Amino acid sequence: MPRSLHRAAAALLGLALLAGAGCSAGPSQRPAVAYHDAEQQVPPAPQPPGPAPVPPLGAPGGETLDWSDCREQTAAELGVPAPAEPVSCAQLRSVLDPPEAPTRGTARSEVIKFGEGVPLLVLSDVAGEPGTTAAARMALRLPPEVRERFAVIGIDRRGTGASDPAECVPPEHRATIAGFDPLSTDRAELDVLLDSVRSASQECLLTLDERLQAYDTWRTAADLEQLRVELGVDKLHAIGRGEAGRLLTTYTERFPESVGRMVVDGAPDPTRDAAGEAELRAEAAEQTLDQFAADCAARRCPLGPDARAAVLDLLDSARTAPPAGPDGPVPPGRIARALLLGLEEPARWPELAQGLADAARGDGSWVATATAPVVEHTGADPPWLDGELITGCNDTTMRVPPERSADLAAEWSARFPVFGALSAQQLVWCGLWPAPQQPLPTPKQAGLPPIPVIATEHDVRSNELGTEHLADQLESGVPVRWQGSGHGAVGRSECITDAVSRFLLDGTVPTEGMVCPG
Repeated sequence: MPRSLHRAAAALLGLALLAGAGCSAGPSQRPAVAYHDAEQQVPPAPQPPGPAPVPPLGAPGGETLDWSDCREQTAAELGVPAPAEPVSCAQLRSVLDPPEAPTRGTARSEVIKFGEGVPLLVLSDVAGEPGTTAAARMALRLPPEVRERFAVIGIDRRGTGASDPAECVPPEHRATIAGFDPLSTDRAELDVLLDSVRSASQECLLTLDERLQAYDTWRTAADLEQLRVELGVDKLHAIGRGEAGRLLTTYTERFPESVGRMVVDGAPDPTRDAAGEAELRAEAAEQTLDQFAADCAARRCPLGPDARAAVLDLLDSARTAPPAGPDGPVPPGRIARALLLGLEEPARWPELAQGLADAARGDGSWVATATAPVVEHTGADPPWLDGELITGCNDTTMRVPPERSADLAAEWSARFPVFGALSAQQLVWCGLWPAPQQPLPTPKQAGLPPIPVIATEHDVRSNELGTEHLADQLESGVPVRWQGSGHGAVGRSECITDAVSRFLLDGTVPTEGMVCPG
């Protein structure tokens, strides 16, 4: 049962004193009052609306998108055999809507459809692989009954993947930002990062001009609504993983009448500012690293009995003697990014451990390959860093002075030795970026259908506490917890995946507070 039902309580008005008899100049504006046995009875105040019922699943609509086959291309991107289901791709056109020209301009977004059936939108973080690839990867993890009923839809968010590119950061500055020493807390050293960020910001302003501030979550929510219309359905059913959970809640605020069966699988904390979110991310990453280290010790992995110490030694030694990669030395920032990417998927932790062990011996080939998409083109897809920087800075009004970032780096590195300074450094990225005109809305829409909100105990990108805060903030949020590790629980936890499948297929809402073992 959604927690809003437990929050609602009838507020009783205080008893009013009986007024003496007399004449009045007009009709009374006071509420109607009933009397019983000489006691005045005042009706209770109206209760806030409860959650709406689970919307009907509906049927596939009359689509207007021009789909073309992309099954072989998608299989090659995923590195798997071609799936049995049809896979199609299309271009979605929506309104760009930049601040300087509201409701004008055109945005183009790449869309993928995996299978046939009722549309189910699968969204992922703007930082990482394109949304179409992530959605196809998720489709392969969903149970057969879900794949038979739904067409899994993915979209490359504004400025990412095959959508209108937001590539604007000069290659040399992209390399500096992505490779910057993740252990640095020195203000003079941080100035080097600041110089690259300054140059990147200036170049992006020149290159993208009025389009620059149109790449954000607020406007991407409108893209989702346009996609719903083009798919020909009354309600949008969706799963949002990680930072995309914020995109879904923004959508629920802007288009509440279009909300279908939605699931949030990890999300940023809506109660914290940018610095607070960065702190929670550092904490989440450290906790996941602890799980990786324990797994390493149990498997006797090549990093030795203390993987955490081995990682710190590797990052420290790479500051002066970086491992060799195919195209030159691999800086410590790339090693930290490879670690973060690897921690997302526990099934690949043995591969991560071997790659880091190779780097410790001077061979950075695995690290270079794993992080190449961050700074280089992958086929037709632009580098990931640009979209991460642009959307991230457009989504927050907070601007942290460089001196404050240095203080936070020193403070957080003492608490979070591997990821603390790195998280503080990323606050520098937006310091010179034009601030948006208004912050993203706080989730507060009443009368929505139940929305399961899944918190993973050890999620490298989404702190469990932050996700729980979102579940509490949503009037119709249904908190669910997975005691496991990895970025997102759907498709990883059999227990969570089964509960989500029943919700999507049958409208069965998970029990509030449900806990699935790791």
